[in-house]
Amino acid sequence: MTAAPLDGILVADFSRVVAGPYATMLLGDLGATVIKVERPGSGDDTRGFGPPFVDGESSYYLAVNRNKRGVAWDLTTADGRSKARQLAARADVLIENFRPGTADRLGIGYQEVSSANPRVVYCSVSGFGTDGPGAALPGYDFLVQGVGGLMSITGDAGGEPRKVGVAVVDVLTALFGSNAILAALVERERSGRGQYVEVNLLSCLLASLINQASTYLTTGAIPRAMGNRHPSIAPYETMQAADRVLVVAVGNDAQFAALAGVVGAGWMAADDRFAKNAGRVAHRDRMVELLEIKLGQRPAAEWIELLQAAGIPSGVVNDVGEAFALADRLGLDPVVRLPRDGEAGAGATGGPGAEVQVRDPMGFSRTPVTYRHAPPRLGEHTAEVEEELGLS
Repeated sequence: MTAAPLDGILVADFSRVVAGPYATMLLGDLGATVIKVERPGSGDDTRGFGPPFVDGESSYYLAVNRNKRGVAWDLTTADGRSKARQLAARADVLIENFRPGTADRLGIGYQEVSSANPRVVYCSVSGFGTDGPGAALPGYDFLVQGVGGLMSITGDAGGEPRKVGVAVVDVLTALFGSNAILAALVERERSGRGQYVEVNLLSCLLASLINQASTYLTTGAIPRAMGNRHPSIAPYETMQAADRVLVVAVGNDAQFAALAGVVGAGWMAADDRFAKNAGRVAHRDRMVELLEIKLGQRPAAEWIELLQAAGIPSGVVNDVGEAFALADRLGLDPVVRLPRDGEAGAGATGGPGAEVQVRDPMGFSRTPVTYRHAPPRLGEHTAEVEEELGLS
C-alpha cells in the first residue's frame, strides 16, 4: 500500500480541548504519528465534558482524538519536563495552546525548541493572539462566537442572539491551523528550516465571516440576524410545505424560473419584481408569500422529488440521525469503527465494541486517510512511547 501523505511525520501534541486536538487528529488521519501529552489524573479537559460518557470516556473527547497515542506526563516535575523536551527535540510538528509564558517555563517554548530542533514546525493556538493585549485572555468557542460577531448574525431577526449548535470556531481554527502546518511542512522541503505558526480563534472567525465581513468592510453597514434568510440571495431560506418546512437554496435566476414553474407559478419568473435576484431580495416577503401558497398544497416529500428532478437545490430540515442516514443512502459511508489498540479487527471496520467515529471527509486517489488508533485512554501508551523514542 502507498504510504499515507504524512507518513513519517512526528507530531508532539501538547494541546487540549477542541481546536488543537482536532487539528492534530486531522494530521493523524493523514498518516502522521501523533503523541498526545496529557497531565496525569485528569487529562484533557474534554474528558470531563459530559454526559454522555461511553465506557468511561466522554463523547466530546472521543470526537477529536483518534489516530493518536497517549502519554501522561506531569510537566510540573523535572522528569516530566525532561521527557517533554526530548519529544519536542525529535518532533516535526509541535502544537500547543498553553497560557502565555507556560511553554517557556516548561522548556518547550518556540525559541528553546527551535534551537535544538531547527526543522520543527511549531504551532501555537490561542483565543486572541499570542502577544499583545489579548494574549492573557482565555479563549473558548462560545465566548468568541459572542465577541466575534457570529452570534449577532445568528438567530431570528430581532430576537436574542444565538450561538451555532456546535463549536464551529474551534473547528474553523483547527482547519486553519492544520492548513498552516501543512504549508510550513511543504516550505521546509525547500528551505530545510521549520518556523513558528500561530492561529487564534478570533482571527479565524473574522476570516470565516466572508460576505458578512465584506459587507461591513466595503459599505460600513452592520449585518444583522435574519433567521434562515440570506442577506443577498433569495429565495435561499426555509419555506412551509403542507406538513413541514423545506430548505430551498436558489442560487441564480434560472433556478428561480425552474422553481416557479414546478410550483405552478411560472408567471413569477417574468415579473419585474422576481425575475432577477436583486428584485427578489427587495420583494422577498411577497415572493415567499406567493410561493408558500403553492407549496402548502402538497407535503414536503412530494415537493422534494419534483424540485430535485428540476435541478433545484432543496431538502427537508433533518435531525442529526436523519443527516447520517442521508449520507449513508448517498453512498458516502459516513461512519467508521476503530477497535482499541491490541484488539481484534483493527482498521475502519471494527466489531460491536469499537469506537464509532465520523469518517474523515478528505478523499485521495492514491494515499487514502487511515484509521489506526481509537482515541487513547489517559496515559494508555506512556511506556510504549517512552521505549520507542528512547526517552529517559
